[in-house]
Amino acid sequence: MSGAASAGVPSEGMGDQQTGPSFLMRVLAVLILAVAAWFLFKVVISVVAGIAWFVAVVVAIVGVIWAVRTLT
Repeated sequence: MSGAASAGVPSEGMGDQQTGPSFLMRVLAVLILAVAAWFLFKVVISVVAGIAWFVAVVVAIVGVIWAVRTLT
């Protein structure tokens, strides 16, 4: 074994080996990321909408209380 092969440098015959994930695995990973991003986006939008409804209800109650006190 030469010094270059033992140092992690590939030898001439190793050019045929695949070094990364296959094309289909990459496509699958992109699809999973897209679905996860869509799901998380929907969750965030739902949380924001829920908070907005809560704030709207609180503002309406405070407005009713203020109006009743002003008229009496």
